[in-house]
Amino acid sequence: IPLIDFTAYKQATSLSEKRRIADDIVNGFKEVGFVYLTGHTIASDTVNRVFQKAKFFRLPDETKERLAWDDPRANRGYVKVGRERVSESSKTTAEIAALRAKAPDTKESMEIGREDHPTFRNKWPQENEAPEFKQTMLHFFQTCHDLHTMVMGSIALGLDLPEDFFDKKIDRQDHNLRLLSYPPIRTSLLTGDGQARAGAHSDYGTLTLLFQDLVGGLEVQNPHTKHYQPASPIPGTIVINAGDLLARWSNDVLRSTLHRVVAPPAQKISATEGVTPARQSIAFFCNPNFDAIIESLPTCTSASNPSKYPTVTTEQYIIGRLAATYT
Repeated sequence: IPLIDFTAYKQATSLSEKRRIADDIVNGFKEVGFVYLTGHTIASDTVNRVFQKAKFFRLPDETKERLAWDDPRANRGYVKVGRERVSESSKTTAEIAALRAKAPDTKESMEIGREDHPTFRNKWPQENEAPEFKQTMLHFFQTCHDLHTMVMGSIALGLDLPEDFFDKKIDRQDHNLRLLSYPPIRTSLLTGDGQARAGAHSDYGTLTLLFQDLVGGLEVQNPHTKHYQPASPIPGTIVINAGDLLARWSNDVLRSTLHRVVAPPAQKISATEGVTPARQSIAFFCNPNFDAIIESLPTCTSASNPSKYPTVTTEQYIIGRLAATYT
């Protein structure tokens, strides 16, 4: 996974300077589907504050269940351990249901969308239950959106499009901020077929911005060998990967790569059993506007390389994937 310093893009005074970094980013997504980004716009203090507020998961189960996720169109609220089973996009709904029954994901999450949605409302804990939680998450949501817009501008340049090509297609902030908690778990529960903290899957939207703690566990499938390789945490960086809709937009010029979360080394509690440490991560799933029409870009198709995908809207694709993922 290439490590790319975004500083030069932010400080560039000419299009040619921007294009050099844009080419590095696009090449990373072409080859691997992932990049580590340093020199970005999100301060470490900001990220640390979000991790601190993710103590939300320590609240009583009945408090969290009051905020339960209940609608794939809304995609907001608390998801308890075992309710989700992420997978690759080629799986059918029945196949995902079978996987969920056999090997559910061992994680819990809190899903947050844009606050000004005309139909759906975020599910917030009371201020006295989680002080400054709402304020912190909304600020972080906006901060991540701003970086997303900038990185999408660089991708446009790298695909021989105007830098602002995507701007009006991603400006409604139909994104999803996800706080993730992987509780300690006995290793015997992670040895079953298909079982992992989060199973092999691709992401749905344009980009995912991933902020990891130092425990690690993220693994990325090498697109060439099909072997999974660790994407170890690098302090100060954001792991960014391309999602399914960006792959479709680019006619698979950019890769939406399979990845998973596996258990890090366990602490022994007996001769035959160990317990994995807890892990936390924050994922910001960037999406096009829900009414955006996703069709292959003109610079990614030709007579010899026609479009591989039918036209779809963001809403059609993402809600279909979410409906199959959850119980």
